[in-house]
Amino acid sequence: MSVPKVVLKPKRAQPFYARHPWVFAGAIERVEGTPADGDEVDLVSFTGKFVARGLFNAQSKIRVRLYNWEPDSPLDGAFFRDRLERAVRLRHDILKLNSPDAGYRVVFSESDFLSGMVVDKYGDWLTVQFTALGLARRQEEIIGMLRELLKPRGVYLRTEKGIGKLEGIELQDGTLWGEAPPADLSIVENGLRILVNLAEGQKTGYYLDQRDNRVAVARLCNGKRVLDAFCYSGGFGLYAAKAGAAEVLGVDGSEPALELARRNVAANGLTNIAFDCADVFRHLTEMVAVRRQFDVVVLDPPKFARNRASIPDAMKGYRRLHQLALKLLAKDGILVSCCCTGLIALQDLEELIAQAAVEGRRDLQIIERRGPSADHPVAVTCRESGYLKCIISRVN
Repeated sequence: MSVPKVVLKPKRAQPFYARHPWVFAGAIERVEGTPADGDEVDLVSFTGKFVARGLFNAQSKIRVRLYNWEPDSPLDGAFFRDRLERAVRLRHDILKLNSPDAGYRVVFSESDFLSGMVVDKYGDWLTVQFTALGLARRQEEIIGMLRELLKPRGVYLRTEKGIGKLEGIELQDGTLWGEAPPADLSIVENGLRILVNLAEGQKTGYYLDQRDNRVAVARLCNGKRVLDAFCYSGGFGLYAAKAGAAEVLGVDGSEPALELARRNVAANGLTNIAFDCADVFRHLTEMVAVRRQFDVVVLDPPKFARNRASIPDAMKGYRRLHQLALKLLAKDGILVSCCCTGLIALQDLEELIAQAAVEGRRDLQIIERRGPSADHPVAVTCRESGYLKCIISRVN
C-alpha cells in the first residue's frame, strides 16, 4: 500500500536529514495523496528523495512529526515497542531509577524519539500525556505496551491545556486503565516522602525534572536561612529543611499546592519550615521593604513565555525576580536561578542575572550550571528538549 508523500520546498530538507523531528507547514511544498490526520506519511525532498517517515496532522502547526529515518519502515507496533523499550532501559538499566516507590520520567517526547508523548511513573501508577494527534490515535496500543513493560496498577491520562485544541486532540483527564490513583499517593525521592496528586497537581503531578538540582542545592543549606520562591508542594524547601537549614520559608500563590506542601512536611517530620500563600512578586517586595535577609534564595517560577511574542514580558518578569532576590540575599549568599521557559536560552538568562547584579551593586559568581535530572535527557537533534536551566551563584 502506497504511503502518502509530503514534499518539501526547495532547499528545506537539511534539518530533517539531520533528524530534527518537527516539520512546520511553512517548509512544505505540497502533499501527494490524501492522508488523514494521524496517518503515516513519507517526507521527501523537493526532488523526491526520501528523508524520513512521520505522522501527519493538517490541524497542527507541526504538520509532520518525524520518527523513523529508514526507508520503507512502518510506524507499527514493533516500532513503537522498540522505542518504549529503549526509554525504559535508560531509566532502569543505566540510571537505576526502578525502585518500587520511585517517581521518574519514563518517556520524554522528542528526547526519547517519541515526539508528542510524555510518560511518568509514580510508584505503581503511570501518568500519560499526549501532545500529538498521531500518538493519541494509537493510545490503546501504546498503553498496552506500557502495561507489559512496567506492570502498573493504573494508568492516568493528563492533558495539557491549549495543546489539545491546537493538535485536534479530544481527550479528557482521567483513569485510562486499572485502578484510579489514590488521593494520598506518595513516592520516595532521595529519602524524602513526597505526596503527589496525579489528578490535580501541576505538570503530571510533581516536578520530577528538578530532582538532581534539589540535591545540589540542599548541600548548600545546612545552618542557612532559605527562601524557596514558587515552592509548589515543597520541592527545594523540603530538601533544605532535611539538610539542616536553620529556617526555610516557602512562598507560592496556590493554597492547594501549599496544603500538599504542609502534608509533605508532616510526612517527613520536619519542623524548620513554614509557608506563605501570596503573590510571589508582591511578597518578595514586602520582605525587601522590611529588610528581611536570607542566605539562600531559590527562584523556580513557572513558564513565563509560551510563544516568541511573550518573551519580552517574560524577560521583564525574570529580571524583576532577580532584582528582588539580590536585595534579600545576605553576604556570601547563594542564588539559585531556575528557568523552564524553553524559548529563553541559557546565555540570555545569564545575561539577565548579570544585569540585575550590576544594577544591585552586587558581585556575583556563577558556581554551577545545571539542567534537568537525567531521566529528562536532551536529544542532540532537538535541542529544544533541553528546556530547563538552573544556575547556582554566590553573591557578595
